[in-house]
Amino acid sequence: MRNLLTVSEAIERRHSLRTRGQTLVFTNGHFDLLHVGHLDYLEQARSLGDALFVGVNGDPATAVLKGSGRPIVPAHDRARLVAGLWCVDAAIIFDGNTAESLIEALRPEVYVKGGDYTTKVLPERPAVERYGGHVVLIDLLAGHSTSALIARIRALPKSESEN
Repeated sequence: MRNLLTVSEAIERRHSLRTRGQTLVFTNGHFDLLHVGHLDYLEQARSLGDALFVGVNGDPATAVLKGSGRPIVPAHDRARLVAGLWCVDAAIIFDGNTAESLIEALRPEVYVKGGDYTTKVLPERPAVERYGGHVVLIDLLAGHSTSALIARIRALPKSESEN
């Protein structure tokens, strides 16, 4: 699990990237029930720099931000799945409802979020702009979301063995 890092390990890798003059792209999210929409988003994010680090919200924050019954997949498993994707250089589980402290520690040149933040407040934006980083919003792949996937699963007919 060389790509699943602690915050201090991520900071060390960040320092190494900076020393080599490489651009760090950072994004964060819950990534509960990983799907092709996540992959598309992360591939686009990776294309914006030399390395992509992904913050994965811990279980308490996911429960607060996503509601009852979430997360479906525990944080460690979600982070391992994200870290295993070809386009992700490192995944970091973080506490808190926003990634502001992780952004302040890593100071990525590019911070990426989904295009849905064109109409929502992006709480991490001030932290990124304070040190001169760039915020990039990426259009999400239409028809692909964890909430939609959960709804489809719930709508499946129950098999006779479950009755």
